Amino acid sequence: MQIIPAIDIIDGKCVRLTQGDYSRKTIYNEQPLEVAKAFEAAGLERVHLVDLDGAKAGTVTNWKVLESIATHTSLVIDFGGGIKNEADLEIVFSSGAAIATIGSLAVKNETLFVEWLQKYGPDKFLLGADVKEEKIAIAGWLETTDIDMYAFIEKYIDYGIKQIFCTDVSKDGKLEGPSVTLYQNIITKYPHLHFIASGGVSSMADLQNLKKIGCAGAIVGKAIYENRITLQQLKTM
Repeated sequence: MQIIPAIDIIDGKCVRLTQGDYSRKTIYNEQPLEVAKAFEAAGLERVHLVDLDGAKAGTVTNWKVLESIATHTSLVIDFGGGIKNEADLEIVFSSGAAIATIGSLAVKNETLFVEWLQKYGPDKFLLGADVKEEKIAIAGWLETTDIDMYAFIEKYIDYGIKQIFCTDVSKDGKLEGPSVTLYQNIITKYPHLHFIASGGVSSMADLQNLKKIGCAGAIVGKAIYENRITLQQLKTM
């Protein structure tokens, strides 16, 4: 199982939110590049970079942070937040992201997203399925829908999507443990999916549990920043 540390950006700084609430923000580092270099030095190969300003504004905002990390590290970067049109997508790819993370757009503009899957190839995208009680949540979790999570995932698997990460919004940033049962259900239903767990990881035991149920990857954020999990420990995964 691949460990994918998260770097969430507001005003060019590395932050974490609790349950997607912009008013519950903790700044961990003024220099995201330093954070990314520490991850690389620990032997991690990929990073999940989230433009929270972009998610809120509806347009890619912190692309310079992406460019900086892509230029000065060899990390594989998946980048999301505010990708709403092809101009945004081109900025993300030209700034050094290997993979574009798409969430809200896949809900609100299926036609456009399917066009991108056909034009760029499904391997260039990571589909984000943010979930609240098995319903899809969008717009940086500011909005919930009545879209069934399984129907959403299945539809995009049919369009060729191979990588999906799922965040249980009720768990994110609370360090209460991930939604193992929910993720196990998804993996059982779609065994060929490259499934990445996200949200709630608080310890190495949580990561071992996710590995045990067959997650291909796990996104880890606050647990690293608050030293619940050390970079040294991650080397043992």
